[in-house]
Amino acid sequence: MSILVNKQSKILVQGFTGTEGTFHATQMIEYGTNVVGGVTPNKGGTLHLDRPVFNTVAEAVSETGANVSIIFVPPAFAADAIMEAANAGVELIVCITEGIPVQDMVKAKLYLQGTKSRLIGPNCPGIITAGECKVGIMPGFVFKKGKIGIVSKSGTLTYEASDQVAKAGLGVSTAIGIGGDPIIGTTTREALEMFMNDPETEGVVMIGEIGGGMEAEAARWYKENGKKPVVGFIAGQTAPPGRRMGHAGAIVGGAEDTAAAKMKIMEECGITVVSSPADIGVTIAKILKK
Repeated sequence: MSILVNKQSKILVQGFTGTEGTFHATQMIEYGTNVVGGVTPNKGGTLHLDRPVFNTVAEAVSETGANVSIIFVPPAFAADAIMEAANAGVELIVCITEGIPVQDMVKAKLYLQGTKSRLIGPNCPGIITAGECKVGIMPGFVFKKGKIGIVSKSGTLTYEASDQVAKAGLGVSTAIGIGGDPIIGTTTREALEMFMNDPETEGVVMIGEIGGGMEAEAARWYKENGKKPVVGFIAGQTAPPGRRMGHAGAIVGGAEDTAAAKMKIMEECGITVVSSPADIGVTIAKILKK
């Protein structure tokens, strides 16, 4: 079982014929992902990677029935690409692009509220259902199929967590890299809730970082609604206040923004917190054996 994407998902690539779109679409196809076509304005009617190219998302959806889109377009055009996909009725939009202006994302997020579309990202590695469908830039070989869900702000730590889970003799149902920008589509709590409602996910790894309140929000929701074990890790434990660490959203601005504060809240809400990503796999395995 999985959440959001599976073998039946029909994937559309926005920015299909560009360098990044071409490279990662090739990797996705090799993984077995059902890529049905792509969009590059003014190149409609051609073929790329043996898939049709369309001028607009609306045309692509009409012709292919695509229900998932992945975006590889420059930052200046990414918010428009998100809104175009939503306007065409795409159910899941995954935006890989980083460096999108905050004001653009504010506009895009407001626009999404009036649609049926869910956004993952931006500035994220995407989403993968192990052994079925990869919609993103993650190294597919790292993800062994299993029953542990992963939600993470960090791309690199998503891969590390999956590797640790595999080394502990377990595997991954679905892994979601939600992104580390100040304005993102799907929050940690929303992803955690989806995993809690997935009958085939038996445990969850939740990876956060300094800055913002998403981890605290997720933890408090879990305290009231959690029914499966969650192992948590917060990156940036040595980060000084006021210093941004990597992601645009990773900056300590309030009392609950520090790693220590987030870890404390998570523990108080029933989440098992580890201080090192190297402990993620063995910890979730130990909990599930009890």
